Amino acid sequence: MGMPRIAYFPDSFHEVNGVAHTSRNFAAYAQRHGFPFLCVRASAGAHTPGRVATRAGELRTLDLKRSPISVRMEKDLQFDPLFWRHAEEMSEQLLAFQPDVIHITGPSEMGIFGAYFAWKYGVRLAASWHTNLHEYAARRLAWFSRMLPLETAAKLESGVESRALAAIVRFYKLAKVLYAPNEELCEMLERRTGKPCHLMQRGVDTELFAPARRTRGDDDTLVLGYVGRLSIEKNVALLVQIERQLAAMGVAGIRFQIVGHGDEEEMLRRELRSAHFAGVLRGEALAGACANMDALVFPSHTDTFGNVVLEALASGVPAVVTPDGGPKFIVRDGQTGFVVPDEGFAGAIATLARDRARLSRMRFAARAYALGCSWDAVFDRVYAAYGVEQEAVLAAG
Repeated sequence: MGMPRIAYFPDSFHEVNGVAHTSRNFAAYAQRHGFPFLCVRASAGAHTPGRVATRAGELRTLDLKRSPISVRMEKDLQFDPLFWRHAEEMSEQLLAFQPDVIHITGPSEMGIFGAYFAWKYGVRLAASWHTNLHEYAARRLAWFSRMLPLETAAKLESGVESRALAAIVRFYKLAKVLYAPNEELCEMLERRTGKPCHLMQRGVDTELFAPARRTRGDDDTLVLGYVGRLSIEKNVALLVQIERQLAAMGVAGIRFQIVGHGDEEEMLRRELRSAHFAGVLRGEALAGACANMDALVFPSHTDTFGNVVLEALASGVPAVVTPDGGPKFIVRDGQTGFVVPDEGFAGAIATLARDRARLSRMRFAARAYALGCSWDAVFDRVYAAYGVEQEAVLAAG
């Protein structure tokens, strides 16, 4: 049947987040293998080379600038209510490219247009789930719900989460085939949409993220790293509790290395006693920062996968994660890190601080696990699923 022609409409591409990281690697994979691939993405500022489609091998890209009235969703992520002004240009590029599949990543302006064009031109629609937006919506109410009685606040947050999930699922029902980064999400989507769902996990560049990039000498300091948005849905306030609990346990020589930005940064700078804030890092700078950590502390309950967790393991850095969301599928409890509830983080870290031999064994195990993960393997499976669904459509007549 030949390789399907994919038009990809990611929610995020140039920004610093998991969707953007995956999207950049998806486009690079297609270009590396010479697959026909059109990537239509929104951006702002210096990232936008103008409204011109470019071609490199079989990879075509179309960067479309967001308007000045775009609504800020995160520090580097916006939603443009005037994005419809690019509709004609997107339509022209799609008609010229003639895709077999339009692949979207969520209910952003990009996802909405991707779904619309799939309907308009009779193209199969694929949708991948990357972010638990319903959980984010509930946690963003914390500023208000913390002023309410506990029972009332819990009911409010639960109701918002439930309604947001129902709305998002209705959007994903538009697709013929779904993807998700872990088994739990795939099962949920299949159950609630009645559509087939395939795994679309994350890979890691094990040459970039590697123990060889460690430049720290041997010392008694235990460097605890955090990489990601400094926002309420990432549960970063737990870092402050961890530091205080470790001090109460008599564990000395702890220092935090914080990589990222977000609304909670001011609070963390104020409350953490020993922390270095590196800001947003990319490429070799990020890889070096990861390699110089002793353990990654990732307290998020909402991440669907956790790219940074896999990058830490590739760097030979064990990770401590919660039993919620996707990171628990990456970390092998007791071998490449710990999977513990919030109240167990300090104890797990204390174990590593007091037993450096065990920490050393975990470092080797973490690296060994990550060597088995690659972006090519991830996207090979995505393309295989495109083929499965294409065969199903042809068989149905």
